[in-house]
Amino acid sequence: MTKNLNYGIIGNCKSAALIDETGSIDWCCLPDFDSSSVFARLLDTENGGSFSIESEGAYSVRQAYIEKTNILVTAFSNEQHAFEIIDFMPRYKAEDGMYHCPPDIIRYLRVVKGRPTLRIHYQPRPAYAQNPVRCETTDAFIKHMTTRGAYESVYLYTNLPFDKVIQSQSVQLENDCFLLLSYNQKLFTPDMNWVQLEFERTKVYWMGWVAKTKVLTTYQKEVERSSLVLKLLAYQKSGAILAAVTTSLPETIGEVRNWDYRYCWLRDASMTISILSKLGHYNVASRFLQFILDIIPYKDEEIQIMYPINRRRRLTERELPWLAGYENSRPVRIGNAAVKQKQNDIFGIVLDALYQSLVIFHEILNNKEDLWTVVRTLARHIESNWKNLDSSIWEFRTERKHFTFSKIVCWVGMDRAARIASFFGKQTDAMVYMKLRDRIKSDILKKGCHPQTNALTQFYGGESMDAANLLAQQYRFLSPTDPIYTNTVLQTVERLCKDGLMYRYKTADDFGVPKSSFTTCTFWAIKSLYQIGQKQRALEMFEQVLSYSNHLGLFSEDIDFETKRLLGNFPQGYSHISLIDTAITLSGSPEWLEQNEFFLPG
Repeated sequence: MTKNLNYGIIGNCKSAALIDETGSIDWCCLPDFDSSSVFARLLDTENGGSFSIESEGAYSVRQAYIEKTNILVTAFSNEQHAFEIIDFMPRYKAEDGMYHCPPDIIRYLRVVKGRPTLRIHYQPRPAYAQNPVRCETTDAFIKHMTTRGAYESVYLYTNLPFDKVIQSQSVQLENDCFLLLSYNQKLFTPDMNWVQLEFERTKVYWMGWVAKTKVLTTYQKEVERSSLVLKLLAYQKSGAILAAVTTSLPETIGEVRNWDYRYCWLRDASMTISILSKLGHYNVASRFLQFILDIIPYKDEEIQIMYPINRRRRLTERELPWLAGYENSRPVRIGNAAVKQKQNDIFGIVLDALYQSLVIFHEILNNKEDLWTVVRTLARHIESNWKNLDSSIWEFRTERKHFTFSKIVCWVGMDRAARIASFFGKQTDAMVYMKLRDRIKSDILKKGCHPQTNALTQFYGGESMDAANLLAQQYRFLSPTDPIYTNTVLQTVERLCKDGLMYRYKTADDFGVPKSSFTTCTFWAIKSLYQIGQKQRALEMFEQVLSYSNHLGLFSEDIDFETKRLLGNFPQGYSHISLIDTAITLSGSPEWLEQNEFFLPG
């Protein structure tokens, strides 16, 4: 039997932890998402470190979130005894108006009945488990620290006997107790009353946040869980939104497509802002917009396809050879060399994000001149680069081509630049941008559309298909009734779909032919089929792919075609964005969900 990514995620918009079905914390980086790991059993079962709670005796175990929250409950029960592990990272608005989100994990052990016996297996391995760790105890806490190399330390506070925790000895629960892991040494001594207050405040916060989700769909439960995932991926300090909280979870077991996704890809920006705004979460969207404006260079500095979440540009890719990898899938990588790639679509992606933001926030934006400077800079980059080869949305590492999707998004960039220019009253600029926009479209339809199939291909002059071209309608490059778009959808699904799941592409890349399905592409295909009129087929595919989520409704980056197990980094923000977008479409979105278009140049 294959192992699935049956993990729950807890977090507080500063960091996160992954907890398996039995309550073991197998992945956590502190103090921030992109810090080194404290627990990395996910990437090395022997040496990575974990934090588990083992019941003595036979228990049935079930796991679920407290409804409308990111608080995870792992419940153990048998005829005589029952207890719950309630896991969360505190988050709520404090009295000073600031958000309380410390680098803490609280494990609240609640006795339901009887006197259950258990063992605590607490094995932190800070700094990616590279160096030995020493344990020290005081009257207040248990401290683990590295003994050489990069210094890291963590503190454990508990009302259980310290010696029994350290030595993993049996503990019989008579009352509720707690285990508090913190990156920081506390300035007070936590107790059970404090833990219960943190729990209640955090629960109320998440329930209040979900209550602001105004979209009602046929798939409300799935939309709410996906929106909670997106919120967890929004970094409090900067407003950046991570692609995922993990690194090096392989796209295919035993192979080398293992990347670090703990960064912010600008490509996800426009859809993220659009979806969060549709859901009514304008604060998350506006903070993300501000992050983009803060990092995008105004004039001549080169734009990157991704950025670190904390604005420190530490994206140098390196390998951690001492970690065995997820199911021995090496190498384990941190950092990401794709940051250096030339991807011409990124300029259009950002311009679309700025346009979406202007549509949504135009009445409250107070940095319009900065925005206009950025727009002009990005438009100039498109003018200089749209004819050039690039690495495409899929980040080919050694091969550059005239990828059709890259050209489409260059068209998107000039279209959005023209709309923004018109809004700002810059009609001369708008006309210049429209002229280049139309020129790019003519070039795409001449060179990127196959003469026999009348469908968009992966690259100029080729015959292979690319699932990214399904977004041609979403970006409004083509209408859903355009024969070229209809042919593109039908040809792409026919050639890239396998048992209801989509390849990104089938052509060999730097690492061979892809072997797993890219989850986001399946959602793109479903939405596209629905929009060209194949509604029943789309609905059936959607129900099918929803059944492939893990036990908590979470998705990773990829799905194995044969076993349907989840693969790739987890949970994947773009997968959940696309899920929400598709659910809204399939539910028949009401008129108020459609953003009012304006700034239409002549």
